[in-house]
Amino acid sequence: MTAVSAAVRVNRWWLGRVAALPVHLFIFAVAAFFLVRAIPGDPAREVVGPEATEAEYLATKAELGLDGSLFTQLTSYLANLVHFDLGNAIMTGRPVTSEIGARLPGTLELAGIAFTFLILTVFVMSALVVARPKSFVTRMIRGYAQAAGAVPEFVVGVVGIFLFYATLRVVPAPSGRVRAGLVEPEPITSLPLLDAMLRGDTVVVSSMVSHLLLPIAVLVVSVTPILLKQLLTALDSSLVAQPTMFKIASGSARKYVYVSAYRRALPPTVSLFGLVFGSLLGGAVILETLFGLGGMGRYAVDAVTTTDLVALQGFLLVVAAISLVVFLLVDLINMVLDPRRKPGRKESDS
Repeated sequence: MTAVSAAVRVNRWWLGRVAALPVHLFIFAVAAFFLVRAIPGDPAREVVGPEATEAEYLATKAELGLDGSLFTQLTSYLANLVHFDLGNAIMTGRPVTSEIGARLPGTLELAGIAFTFLILTVFVMSALVVARPKSFVTRMIRGYAQAAGAVPEFVVGVVGIFLFYATLRVVPAPSGRVRAGLVEPEPITSLPLLDAMLRGDTVVVSSMVSHLLLPIAVLVVSVTPILLKQLLTALDSSLVAQPTMFKIASGSARKYVYVSAYRRALPPTVSLFGLVFGSLLGGAVILETLFGLGGMGRYAVDAVTTTDLVALQGFLLVVAAISLVVFLLVDLINMVLDPRRKPGRKESDS
Protein backbone atom coordinates (compact mmCIF):
# COMPACT_ATOMS: atom_id res chain seq x y z
CA MET A 1 0.00 0.00 0.00
CA THR A 2 1.50 3.38 -0.99
CA ALA A 3 1.64 6.34 1.37
CA VAL A 4 -0.81 8.27 -0.82
CA SER A 5 -3.42 5.51 -0.85
CA ALA A 6 -3.03 5.05 2.91
CA ALA A 7 -3.59 8.77 3.47
CA VAL A 8 -6.66 8.67 1.23
CA ARG A 9 -8.10 5.77 3.23
CA VAL A 10 -7.50 7.60 6.52
CA ASN A 11 -9.10 10.78 5.19
CA ARG A 12 -12.13 8.82 3.97
CA TRP A 13 -12.39 7.11 7.35
CA TRP A 14 -12.17 10.47 9.14
CA LEU A 15 -14.79 12.09 6.91
CA GLY A 16 -17.04 9.05 7.28
CA ARG A 17 -16.84 9.13 11.06
CA VAL A 18 -17.50 12.87 11.20
CA ALA A 19 -20.43 12.51 8.80
CA ALA A 20 -21.85 9.72 10.96
CA LEU A 21 -21.98 11.91 14.08
CA PRO A 22 -25.28 13.61 13.14
CA VAL A 23 -26.82 10.20 12.38
CA HIS A 24 -25.78 8.86 15.78
CA LEU A 25 -27.08 11.98 17.48
CA PHE A 26 -30.38 11.68 15.62
CA ILE A 27 -30.82 8.09 16.82
CA PHE A 28 -29.95 9.08 20.37
CA ALA A 29 -32.28 12.10 20.23
CA VAL A 30 -35.20 9.84 19.34
CA ALA A 31 -34.25 7.40 22.09
CA ALA A 32 -33.91 10.23 24.63
CA PHE A 33 -37.30 11.65 23.60
CA PHE A 34 -39.11 8.41 24.42
CA LEU A 35 -36.93 7.68 27.44
CA VAL A 36 -37.74 10.90 29.29
CA ARG A 37 -41.43 10.51 28.53
CA ALA A 38 -41.38 7.19 30.32
CA ILE A 39 -40.64 9.08 33.56
CA PRO A 40 -43.77 9.22 35.77
CA GLY A 41 -45.30 12.66 36.22
CA ASP A 42 -47.15 15.38 34.38
CA PRO A 43 -45.12 18.55 33.67
CA ALA A 44 -48.23 20.59 32.87
CA ARG A 45 -49.78 19.68 36.20
CA GLU A 46 -46.52 20.61 37.96
CA VAL A 47 -46.68 24.06 36.35
CA VAL A 48 -50.33 24.93 37.02
CA GLY A 49 -50.53 23.33 40.47
CA PRO A 50 -53.14 20.99 41.94
CA GLU A 51 -55.87 23.65 42.31
CA ALA A 52 -55.95 24.76 38.67
CA THR A 53 -59.08 24.26 36.62
CA GLU A 54 -59.27 21.78 33.78
CA ALA A 55 -59.31 24.64 31.28
CA GLU A 56 -56.15 26.15 32.77
CA TYR A 57 -54.49 22.75 32.75
CA LEU A 58 -55.33 22.13 29.09
CA ALA A 59 -54.22 25.63 28.11
CA THR A 60 -50.87 25.15 29.86
CA LYS A 61 -50.43 21.76 28.25
CA ALA A 62 -50.99 23.30 24.82
CA GLU A 63 -48.60 26.16 25.61
CA LEU A 64 -45.89 23.67 26.57
CA GLY A 65 -46.41 21.68 23.37
CA LEU A 66 -47.58 18.59 25.23
CA ASP A 67 -51.14 18.46 23.93
CA GLY A 68 -50.48 16.69 20.63
CA SER A 69 -49.69 13.06 19.95
CA LEU A 70 -46.22 11.68 20.68
CA PHE A 71 -45.50 11.63 16.95
CA THR A 72 -46.40 15.33 16.64
CA GLN A 73 -44.21 16.20 19.62
CA LEU A 74 -41.35 14.14 18.21
CA THR A 75 -41.44 15.76 14.78
CA SER A 76 -41.54 19.22 16.34
CA TYR A 77 -38.60 18.34 18.59
CA LEU A 78 -36.50 16.98 15.71
CA ALA A 79 -37.34 19.98 13.52
CA ASN A 80 -36.05 22.29 16.24
CA LEU A 81 -32.87 20.23 16.59
CA VAL A 82 -32.01 20.93 12.96
CA HIS A 83 -31.70 24.59 13.98
CA PHE A 84 -29.75 23.66 17.16
CA ASP A 85 -32.78 24.58 19.23
CA LEU A 86 -33.27 22.34 22.27
CA GLY A 87 -36.52 24.07 23.16
CA ASN A 88 -37.49 26.04 26.25
CA ALA A 89 -37.29 24.54 29.72
CA ILE A 90 -40.76 23.82 31.07
CA MET A 91 -40.14 25.15 34.57
CA THR A 92 -38.12 28.28 33.77
CA GLY A 93 -39.32 29.11 30.26
CA ARG A 94 -35.75 29.90 29.22
CA PRO A 95 -33.99 28.29 26.24
CA VAL A 96 -32.36 25.00 27.22
CA THR A 97 -29.41 25.82 24.95
CA SER A 98 -28.67 28.97 26.96
CA GLU A 99 -29.08 27.26 30.32
CA ILE A 100 -26.80 24.37 29.37
CA GLY A 101 -24.33 26.79 27.79
CA ALA A 102 -24.05 28.62 31.11
CA ARG A 103 -23.55 25.45 33.16
CA LEU A 104 -21.65 23.07 30.88
CA PRO A 105 -18.25 24.85 30.94
CA GLY A 106 -17.99 24.48 34.71
CA THR A 107 -18.72 20.76 34.50
CA LEU A 108 -16.25 20.28 31.64
CA GLU A 109 -13.61 22.20 33.58
CA LEU A 110 -14.09 19.99 36.64
CA ALA A 111 -14.00 16.80 34.53
CA GLY A 112 -11.04 18.09 32.48
CA ILE A 113 -8.92 18.91 35.53
CA ALA A 114 -9.78 15.56 37.10
CA PHE A 115 -8.94 13.82 33.80
CA THR A 116 -5.53 15.52 33.67
CA PHE A 117 -4.64 14.44 37.20
CA LEU A 118 -6.06 11.00 36.45
CA ILE A 119 -3.70 10.53 33.48
CA LEU A 120 -0.69 11.72 35.50
CA THR A 121 -1.58 9.45 38.43
CA VAL A 122 -2.05 6.38 36.24
CA PHE A 123 1.23 6.86 34.39
CA VAL A 124 3.26 7.63 37.50
CA MET A 125 1.89 4.56 39.31
CA SER A 126 2.43 2.31 36.29
CA ALA A 127 5.98 3.63 35.89
CA LEU A 128 6.73 2.77 39.53
CA VAL A 129 5.41 -0.75 38.94
CA VAL A 130 7.53 -1.21 35.82
CA ALA A 131 10.68 0.23 37.40
CA ARG A 132 10.39 -1.65 40.72
CA PRO A 133 8.27 -4.76 40.02
CA LYS A 134 8.97 -6.47 43.35
CA SER A 135 8.91 -3.53 45.75
CA PHE A 136 6.43 -2.93 48.56
CA VAL A 137 5.09 0.15 46.74
CA THR A 138 4.39 -1.97 43.67
CA ARG A 139 2.42 -4.47 45.74
CA MET A 140 0.39 -1.60 47.21
CA ILE A 141 -0.30 -0.15 43.75
CA ARG A 142 -1.37 -3.52 42.35
CA GLY A 143 -3.66 -4.03 45.34
CA TYR A 144 -5.16 -0.59 44.76
CA ALA A 145 -5.72 -1.45 41.09
CA GLN A 146 -7.63 -4.58 42.08
CA ALA A 147 -10.25 -2.31 43.72
CA ALA A 148 -11.36 -1.15 40.26
CA GLY A 149 -14.98 -0.01 40.37
CA ALA A 150 -15.51 -1.28 43.89
CA VAL A 151 -16.57 2.06 45.42
CA PRO A 152 -18.77 4.59 43.54
CA GLU A 153 -17.85 8.28 43.36
CA PHE A 154 -20.66 9.47 45.59
CA VAL A 155 -19.63 7.08 48.39
CA VAL A 156 -16.03 8.32 48.24
CA GLY A 157 -17.42 11.86 48.16
CA VAL A 158 -19.53 11.38 51.29
CA VAL A 159 -16.59 9.80 53.12
CA GLY A 160 -14.32 12.62 51.94
CA ILE A 161 -16.72 15.31 53.20
CA PHE A 162 -17.10 13.57 56.56
CA LEU A 163 -13.36 13.04 57.00
CA PHE A 164 -11.75 16.18 55.54
CA TYR A 165 -14.48 18.76 56.23
CA ALA A 166 -16.61 17.61 59.15
CA THR A 167 -13.78 15.95 61.12
CA LEU A 168 -10.38 17.39 60.13
CA ARG A 169 -11.62 20.78 58.83
CA VAL A 170 -8.90 20.95 56.19
CA VAL A 171 -11.24 21.75 53.26
CA PRO A 172 -14.01 24.36 53.02
CA ALA A 173 -17.70 23.57 53.30
CA PRO A 174 -19.18 21.79 50.24
CA SER A 175 -21.29 24.81 49.34
CA GLY A 176 -20.19 26.00 45.91
CA ARG A 177 -17.13 27.02 43.92
CA VAL A 178 -16.22 30.02 46.10
CA ARG A 179 -16.76 30.94 49.72
CA ALA A 180 -19.68 33.11 50.78
CA GLY A 181 -19.15 36.78 50.00
CA LEU A 182 -17.02 36.23 46.89
CA VAL A 183 -18.35 36.66 43.37
CA GLU A 184 -17.15 34.68 40.37
CA PRO A 185 -15.49 36.92 37.74
CA GLU A 186 -17.15 37.97 34.52
CA PRO A 187 -16.75 35.18 31.95
CA ILE A 188 -14.06 35.29 29.30
CA THR A 189 -13.87 31.63 28.32
CA SER A 190 -16.87 30.60 30.50
CA LEU A 191 -14.54 28.25 32.42
CA PRO A 192 -14.82 29.61 35.97
CA LEU A 193 -11.34 28.80 37.31
CA LEU A 194 -9.58 29.79 34.09
CA ASP A 195 -11.54 33.05 33.96
CA ALA A 196 -10.51 33.87 37.53
CA MET A 197 -6.88 33.24 36.57
CA LEU A 198 -7.15 35.40 33.45
CA ARG A 199 -8.72 38.19 35.52
CA GLY A 200 -5.85 37.97 37.97
CA ASP A 201 -8.21 37.60 40.93
CA THR A 202 -5.97 35.62 43.27
CA VAL A 203 -8.53 35.60 46.10
CA VAL A 204 -11.19 33.96 43.93
CA VAL A 205 -8.61 31.58 42.41
CA SER A 206 -7.47 30.48 45.86
CA SER A 207 -11.07 29.96 46.99
CA MET A 208 -11.97 27.99 43.86
CA VAL A 209 -8.93 25.74 44.15
CA SER A 210 -9.71 24.95 47.79
CA HIS A 211 -13.36 24.18 46.92
CA LEU A 212 -12.47 22.02 43.89
CA LEU A 213 -9.66 20.11 45.60
CA LEU A 214 -11.86 17.49 47.27
CA PRO A 215 -14.25 16.86 44.31
CA ILE A 216 -11.29 16.40 41.96
CA ALA A 217 -9.53 14.11 44.44
CA VAL A 218 -12.71 12.04 44.78
CA LEU A 219 -12.96 11.58 41.01
CA VAL A 220 -9.27 10.65 40.70
CA VAL A 221 -9.34 8.21 43.62
CA SER A 222 -12.52 6.55 42.35
CA VAL A 223 -11.58 6.17 38.69
CA THR A 224 -7.80 5.57 38.80
CA PRO A 225 -8.04 1.84 39.71
CA ILE A 226 -10.12 1.10 36.59
CA LEU A 227 -7.50 2.52 34.22
CA LEU A 228 -4.54 1.36 36.25
CA LYS A 229 -5.72 -2.25 36.24
CA GLN A 230 -6.13 -2.20 32.44
CA LEU A 231 -2.75 -0.58 31.83
CA LEU A 232 -0.86 -2.87 34.21
CA THR A 233 -2.44 -5.95 32.65
CA ALA A 234 -1.44 -4.75 29.17
CA LEU A 235 2.07 -3.85 30.35
CA ASP A 236 2.57 -7.27 31.93
CA SER A 237 1.93 -8.84 28.53
CA SER A 238 3.87 -6.23 26.57
CA LEU A 239 7.00 -6.50 28.71
CA VAL A 240 7.38 -10.22 28.01
CA ALA A 241 6.34 -10.05 24.35
CA GLN A 242 8.81 -10.93 21.57
CA PRO A 243 9.40 -7.32 20.42
CA THR A 244 10.42 -6.36 23.97
CA MET A 245 12.66 -9.39 24.33
CA PHE A 246 14.30 -8.55 21.01
CA LYS A 247 15.02 -4.98 22.09
CA ILE A 248 16.53 -6.20 25.35
CA ALA A 249 18.65 -8.83 23.55
CA SER A 250 19.86 -6.27 21.02
CA GLY A 251 21.10 -4.01 23.81
CA SER A 252 18.58 -1.18 23.50
CA ALA A 253 18.58 1.36 26.31
CA ARG A 254 16.04 0.71 29.05
CA LYS A 255 14.06 3.86 28.24
CA TYR A 256 13.55 2.69 24.64
CA VAL A 257 12.41 -0.71 25.87
CA TYR A 258 9.86 0.92 28.16
CA VAL A 259 8.65 3.31 25.44
CA SER A 260 8.11 0.38 23.08
CA ALA A 261 6.25 -1.59 25.77
CA TYR A 262 4.02 1.37 26.61
CA ARG A 263 3.26 2.06 22.95
CA ARG A 264 1.95 -1.49 22.49
CA ALA A 265 0.11 -1.53 25.82
CA LEU A 266 -1.60 1.84 25.50
CA PRO A 267 -4.28 1.35 22.78
CA PRO A 268 -6.67 -0.72 24.97
CA THR A 269 -6.10 1.69 27.85
CA VAL A 270 -6.73 4.73 25.64
CA SER A 271 -10.02 3.16 24.56
CA LEU A 272 -10.90 2.73 28.21
CA PHE A 273 -9.89 6.35 28.82
CA GLY A 274 -12.60 7.36 26.34
CA LEU A 275 -15.22 5.33 28.19
CA VAL A 276 -13.99 6.68 31.52
CA PHE A 277 -14.32 10.29 30.35
CA GLY A 278 -18.05 9.70 30.03
CA SER A 279 -17.94 8.21 33.51
CA LEU A 280 -16.08 11.32 34.69
CA LEU A 281 -18.87 13.51 33.31
CA GLY A 282 -21.41 11.38 35.15
CA GLY A 283 -19.32 11.45 38.31
CA ALA A 284 -18.90 15.20 37.99
CA VAL A 285 -22.68 15.57 37.71
CA ILE A 286 -23.16 13.60 40.94
CA LEU A 287 -20.38 15.42 42.79
CA GLU A 288 -21.60 18.83 41.63
CA THR A 289 -24.85 18.09 43.42
CA LEU A 290 -23.05 16.71 46.49
CA PHE A 291 -20.65 19.67 46.72
CA GLY A 292 -23.14 22.35 45.62
CA LEU A 293 -21.12 23.36 42.56
CA GLY A 294 -24.23 24.19 40.53
CA GLY A 295 -23.16 22.91 37.12
CA MET A 296 -24.84 20.35 34.91
CA GLY A 297 -25.38 18.16 37.97
CA ARG A 298 -27.85 20.53 39.61
CA TYR A 299 -29.51 21.15 36.25
CA ALA A 300 -30.06 17.42 35.65
CA VAL A 301 -31.34 16.81 39.17
CA ASP A 302 -33.76 19.77 38.97
CA ALA A 303 -35.00 18.54 35.59
CA VAL A 304 -35.76 15.10 37.02
CA THR A 305 -37.42 16.32 40.23
CA THR A 306 -39.64 18.80 38.37
CA THR A 307 -40.35 16.42 35.45
CA ASP A 308 -38.90 18.96 33.02
CA LEU A 309 -38.83 16.73 29.95
CA VAL A 310 -37.37 19.36 27.63
CA ALA A 311 -34.46 20.20 29.93
CA LEU A 312 -33.72 16.55 30.63
CA GLN A 313 -33.66 15.45 26.99
CA GLY A 314 -31.42 18.43 26.17
CA PHE A 315 -29.03 17.40 28.93
CA LEU A 316 -28.90 13.81 27.66
CA LEU A 317 -28.31 14.90 24.07
CA VAL A 318 -25.42 17.22 24.98
CA VAL A 319 -23.70 14.53 27.06
CA ALA A 320 -24.13 12.07 24.18
CA ALA A 321 -22.60 14.55 21.71
CA ILE A 322 -19.57 15.09 23.95
CA SER A 323 -19.10 11.34 24.35
CA LEU A 324 -19.23 10.75 20.58
CA VAL A 325 -16.53 13.38 19.99
CA VAL A 326 -14.35 11.81 22.70
CA PHE A 327 -14.72 8.34 21.13
CA LEU A 328 -13.67 9.77 17.76
CA LEU A 329 -10.55 11.30 19.32
CA VAL A 330 -9.78 7.97 21.00
CA ASP A 331 -9.79 6.23 17.61
CA LEU A 332 -7.44 8.85 16.17
CA ILE A 333 -5.00 8.54 19.09
CA ASN A 334 -4.99 4.76 18.80
CA MET A 335 -4.16 5.01 15.09
CA VAL A 336 -1.13 7.13 15.98
CA LEU A 337 -0.03 4.68 18.69
CA ASP A 338 -0.60 1.59 16.53
CA PRO A 339 -0.42 2.13 12.74
CA ARG A 340 -1.97 -1.32 12.21
CA ARG A 341 -5.27 0.19 13.37
CA LYS A 342 -5.38 2.56 10.41
CA PRO A 343 -8.21 1.88 7.95
CA GLY A 344 -7.24 -0.55 5.21
CA ARG A 345 -3.99 -1.50 6.91
CA LYS A 346 -3.17 -5.14 6.33
CA GLU A 347 -1.02 -7.31 8.56
CA SER A 348 1.54 -7.57 5.79
CA ASP A 349 1.88 -3.78 5.76
CA SER A 350 2.99 -3.56 9.38
